[in-house]
Amino acid sequence: MTEIIRIERLHKIFRIGKVEVPALRGVNLRVEDGEFVSLVGPSGCGKSTLLHVIGGLTAPTSGRVIVDGMDLGQMSDGLRTQLRKKKIGFVFQRFNLLPTLTAWGNIALACHIAGNRNGNSRAEMQAVIKMLGLEARMGHRPYELSGGEQQRVAIARAVVNRPKIILADEPTGNLDTENSELVLNMLCELNHKFGQTILLITHNPEVSTFTDRIVNMRDGHILES
Repeated sequence: MTEIIRIERLHKIFRIGKVEVPALRGVNLRVEDGEFVSLVGPSGCGKSTLLHVIGGLTAPTSGRVIVDGMDLGQMSDGLRTQLRKKKIGFVFQRFNLLPTLTAWGNIALACHIAGNRNGNSRAEMQAVIKMLGLEARMGHRPYELSGGEQQRVAIARAVVNRPKIILADEPTGNLDTENSELVLNMLCELNHKFGQTILLITHNPEVSTFTDRIVNMRDGHILES
């Protein structure tokens, strides 16, 4: 397999006034293309910070982040933005759907932002929507959808442009057991069907059993990988 994410000696320090708060303490991590990896640890251990650094949303204090062969530290803000548009899909715990748009509109907006405005993108949308069992819900706004349906719309939005990497931040954190299993099984199906690399963070060890590999994190350190 080909390596798609490489983290080397990664540090991230947040400064609050004169106080320095270390979030990442020399993290090293490798993720292979097509892997489904869970990053497991308690709240506050640095999981979300690491995910945001990998996604180019937060700059590290020191260390290297290489995504699909590109060193994020050597890229301009504009190039990192293009990387996110083309190669990375984000799934968040709070769904982050636009309340004024229908489910279809939220997914179509992702295509528009990525520059996919042709007929093929519509066919891609319909294929993903069918896979996620959302055909009957496309005309509904987020407040008319259940939590599980909202998360499935968020997943459809993240994967519709076929990014090489999906970064999922506690995607089942606001869901009950039934919907959690549904969402996780769908992520597994997307991983197997499209070969997308998925890095999922969670504090729940049961969630990690759905993934190919478990990486444990504590106090800003990777314990094993």
